[in-house]
Amino acid sequence: MNGVDVRQVVVGYDGSPAASAAIEAGALLFPGARAWIAHLWTPPFASEELRRRLWTGNRNINVFVEAVEREGGREADRLVSMGVMLARAAGWDAEPLVRRSYGGEGLQLAELADEKQADVLLVGSRGLGGARAVLGSVSDMAVHYSPRPVLVVPHPLLTDEHAALAGGPVLVGWDSSAGAEAALTTAQRLLPERDLVLVAVDSDGGGTEEAPAVAAAGEPSTTTVRVRAGLGTPGRAVADALAAVAVDREAGLLVVGSRGRSAVRKILLGSVAMATLHSAHRPVMVVPQTPSIEAE
Repeated sequence: MNGVDVRQVVVGYDGSPAASAAIEAGALLFPGARAWIAHLWTPPFASEELRRRLWTGNRNINVFVEAVEREGGREADRLVSMGVMLARAAGWDAEPLVRRSYGGEGLQLAELADEKQADVLLVGSRGLGGARAVLGSVSDMAVHYSPRPVLVVPHPLLTDEHAALAGGPVLVGWDSSAGAEAALTTAQRLLPERDLVLVAVDSDGGGTEEAPAVAAAGEPSTTTVRVRAGLGTPGRAVADALAAVAVDREAGLLVVGSRGRSAVRKILLGSVAMATLHSAHRPVMVVPQTPSIEAE
């Protein structure tokens, strides 16, 4: 952080309902943040209707291309201004960030978040929910390549899932690995006012064991919950267990490490992270094992 208790967020914004909902959710999780609303201006640089109108009036290809880029730029500026207005209405100190792109939007968003030294890269997902959820390629790419934590907000959120954003506890996938340590440290730093629930998933023992940590009066608590994984591939079984605890605890956010290896079950946290993204009905923040976040 930059010496002040203000979160810095880069938001991938394309004008879709999912992107708008992500801004609303992000503002509830990180109130008062400084935000860059990033819109990547990609070919063909203007809507189909605009291109059709421009081609009718400009038969020369060079003139046509110039007009498309001019009108596309104006369209991009207009679109991102809507995102900025949404962010400011939600209480963020927001400004636009428009860049030309020729593909690989997820990677470019990851680079922008690193360039701005953001605490979090925020993107919305476009999935069907549940077992059939399919994340957009932008979300997947950002998670794979970002050196900064990536917060993916599913769309749509149900009423109770949305209600948990403002004050629900934060769940952290826990297996004592370096990846889990990074996830915990990031959750504590970015959301110091939230209660934390460390969820350890294994194949031993049934039921749930809790070992609340001692916290000073008035301070957020940290609780450890141990649950048993169900059937399925290791990554998916762990993700399903995390999602179940999130529902039971009315969590506002799930946090998982992107890498690491379970000391007990040899589970790659990378597979857990992706499975959680594809199956959870709540926002998921994926933290790289060595997040490049400056604590100045």
